[in-house]
Amino acid sequence: MARCEVCGNDYGMSFEVHAQGAVHVFDCFSCAIHRMAPICEHCRCRIIGQGVEVEGHWYCGAHCSRAEGRVGIVDKV
Repeated sequence: MARCEVCGNDYGMSFEVHAQGAVHVFDCFSCAIHRMAPICEHCRCRIIGQGVEVEGHWYCGAHCSRAEGRVGIVDKV
């Protein structure tokens, strides 16, 4: 068993996420999202989908990037 780095739960079905040279241990996806997901710089929501990155800044979508004055970003449907 391994202990979740967010909630501290010692759980037999914990899992590891390997990212940017580090190893993180979580007991559920919500803890992984809480620790790993970037935050939109406009609306402050966690970016669980792909989001958009503009000049090093993260947004949940084109609308929020435009609200922050970024141009040229279009949501794909």
